[in-house]
Amino acid sequence: MDKSQEQRRFSLESRRYIGCKTKLVDWIFSLINENAHDIHSFCDIFSGTGVVAHRALQTYERVVVNDFLHSNNVMYRAFFAPDEWSEEKVQTIINEFNDINPARIGENYFSKNYGGKYFYHDTAKIVGYIRGRLQTLQKDLTDKEYAVLMASLIYSIDRHANTMGHFDAYHHKAPVAHQFQMRMIDAESYNGVEIHREDANQLARHINVDLTYLDPPYNSRQYSRFYHVYENLVQWKKPELYGTALKPKEENMSDYCRTTAFTAFTDLVSHINSRYLVVSYNNTYHSKSSSSENKIKLEQLEEVLNKCGKTKIFNHEFKAFNSGKTEFDDHREYLFITEVDDEKRNQSFPNVLRG
Repeated sequence: MDKSQEQRRFSLESRRYIGCKTKLVDWIFSLINENAHDIHSFCDIFSGTGVVAHRALQTYERVVVNDFLHSNNVMYRAFFAPDEWSEEKVQTIINEFNDINPARIGENYFSKNYGGKYFYHDTAKIVGYIRGRLQTLQKDLTDKEYAVLMASLIYSIDRHANTMGHFDAYHHKAPVAHQFQMRMIDAESYNGVEIHREDANQLARHINVDLTYLDPPYNSRQYSRFYHVYENLVQWKKPELYGTALKPKEENMSDYCRTTAFTAFTDLVSHINSRYLVVSYNNTYHSKSSSSENKIKLEQLEEVLNKCGKTKIFNHEFKAFNSGKTEFDDHREYLFITEVDDEKRNQSFPNVLRG
């Protein structure tokens, strides 16, 4: 691989992910800067791709990053963690991976399950082989090196996946043939970052920050099911897969994608020890697809946040990343900014004890 190929590294924002805030991050932080004051610590409690946390890390002294998915957690460790690592060592390993001849390696768990379906068969063979090698190499790598290699693998196959951007289904047409090349991500290091993989409602009971940003899932589409291939690749437990979408048994299912969403959200905001709450919301309850309908209504959010303190609401016309044929009318992104009044919140939620 030539030097130009080595230099073209994946940015954090280049991964396909439903609900990603890449195109909204400037708008979000401009409103935060105008309406929240004396902010030194920030928590992104449903971090997703991490684009909001990434901006926060460039702005604030301490940033808590959290998501329950294993694949997202490895991204944060790769892109953000200040741990020691050798770029030269990682690039050497990537160069070795790029010399793999698929004709000279055998079938593996990844190729047997996903080859010819989610990925071009030779690519699936190489990915499965690389994942096995990473398992062997892990003992000789720092956590950052291992995370950078894992994240680089995922980013390198993301655009080649035979999907609309998630793994709820693959195209019936066979994957396009190509020569797989792995590229490194653009990893950075931030001393002020704290990385968690916890249930947001449980983490909320243990953090103390100036501002908490909340962007929970609002519809019935479970992220652990949408991105099950990456979850499977990172965990490498090699479970039995089911159905045409080749999903493992359910795990990491979110209450925010069920009828319990409003109860979960109320519990969350009543427990967060934070001077400001900033909540992103999009009005997909107008969607023509039942799976895209929001489990929490705009009015419900406004009601519960007003119980926490003075709340301002902003909105912005936005065409979201749409992974399928779902149609949206007047799709808008809303941002709630609440200045928390602890006395008012305690009176509003008398049965909740924050600890």
